[in-house]
Amino acid sequence: MKRIYIIAVAAVSALFILPACNKNWLSPDVQGQVSTSDTTFNNPANATKFVNACYTQLLNWDVSSFGWIGLTSITSDDADKGSSPGDVGSDKDLMDAITYTATASSVSSVWSGYFRGVAYCNQALFYLPQFTIADNVRQQYQAEARFLRAYYYFTLVRAFGDLPLVDTVINALSEAGRVKLNTRVSKDSIYALIESDLRFAISVLPTRDQQAAGDVGRATKGAATGLLAKVSLYEKKWQQALDLTNQIIQGGVGTYSLVNDYTTIWREVGENSQESLFEIQSKSTTPYAAVQQYSEVQGIRGATFNVTNVFTGWGFNTPSGNLDSAYEAGDIRKKSTIIHIGDTLFDDVIIKTAENARYNYKAYPSNTAETYGGNAQYSNKNIRVLRMGDIYLINAEAANELGTGTAVTSLNAVRNRAKLGNTSAATQADIRNAIWKERRVELAMEHDRFFDLVRQGRAGTVLRALGKSFVDGKNELFPIPQQEIDASGNLLRQNPGY
Repeated sequence: MKRIYIIAVAAVSALFILPACNKNWLSPDVQGQVSTSDTTFNNPANATKFVNACYTQLLNWDVSSFGWIGLTSITSDDADKGSSPGDVGSDKDLMDAITYTATASSVSSVWSGYFRGVAYCNQALFYLPQFTIADNVRQQYQAEARFLRAYYYFTLVRAFGDLPLVDTVINALSEAGRVKLNTRVSKDSIYALIESDLRFAISVLPTRDQQAAGDVGRATKGAATGLLAKVSLYEKKWQQALDLTNQIIQGGVGTYSLVNDYTTIWREVGENSQESLFEIQSKSTTPYAAVQQYSEVQGIRGATFNVTNVFTGWGFNTPSGNLDSAYEAGDIRKKSTIIHIGDTLFDDVIIKTAENARYNYKAYPSNTAETYGGNAQYSNKNIRVLRMGDIYLINAEAANELGTGTAVTSLNAVRNRAKLGNTSAATQADIRNAIWKERRVELAMEHDRFFDLVRQGRAGTVLRALGKSFVDGKNELFPIPQQEIDASGNLLRQNPGY
């Protein structure tokens, strides 16, 4: 027990010595020597730090940056590897071609980063009862930790399928602990844990309207409801997805809406707007609390501009020609998603030449029109995790699968915001295809496309048509990292085909 406690506190404290943020709740004072005595629990402020560690992990390179981009985006038809031909980004050429193996660094990065997030949530939940704090505060902290554990596990289960179910602090040095940490259970059991966590979070968390100004960015009732709706989509629990999204759209869990101007969603002025249910908060001001190099690895590469002070980067994860041609004429989302050579950007930057033909506009921070801060590694760019465009399309898909007449209404709400006319689809099959197409262009470059294709059962057909080596029955899941299997003494079992 003592050893587990020391490991937990050391891990949490280490996060607070990493770059922090100017949002108060993500800016704990820098800690000194880690105390291994139980006096830690005499200071109620330490309870907050355990929970803040669950959030701080979202900023980590392994969770929200290079490997995650490779796994969720470069594998899809939305994006190409980008950069220069000789710069493979460790394995991004393999992710693009879908020829990666169990030794791919992107795969191991996501596995380790997200399971570390699960561990921090488990540590918070394990130690919160030992603090003398008000019951309502403890419950809110527990709800936030459970929301974040659900988020971490949702990414893991979509990527890897069956997983070790780790829902508490475990002594990895014991045989029972070692077995639990390396025994995969069915994905249905993982989804059950995710649902349980989110239902608890929904029952406790405040709405965005009730949330204190200093807590903006922390989990809310709306965020938990939206994530459960998205989980329900993947489980094909259509009625549950419909009911939950109706609650959100009708204002039952807070005030949310589609913002009028799609082009502003990914700018600083669009942070934490009524469009947004949950964002990873990223600030470049000192002390830093920014997603590590999310924008830099996708920044415009090898370019010339009309001005000198422009955010540039490595040029990976470039929007594909296939995505570029997927938009209907007049769709304003295209110019809000894809930067083309010759474009004038919202800050009056004009790209004259560049290494690649296209770049991800949703990852672009302005050096001049936003409070960027001047550090390419830690840019001022929140990552939008869950927003109303997604909620409306989940609502439309669930309604269509249930055969109700509201599917077209929600679909058209998204289309009309994009300055397009109402859909012409009429049959259930045509409406389904129209919703799937709309999901692609509405949520392009937002890290859902690969998972969408898999859950829709058409990943192989779509991706092989573009020359990717997708193998049915294998590539729906990513391989369990070989280093994890080796470390487990082969207790951890590999996914089929790898």
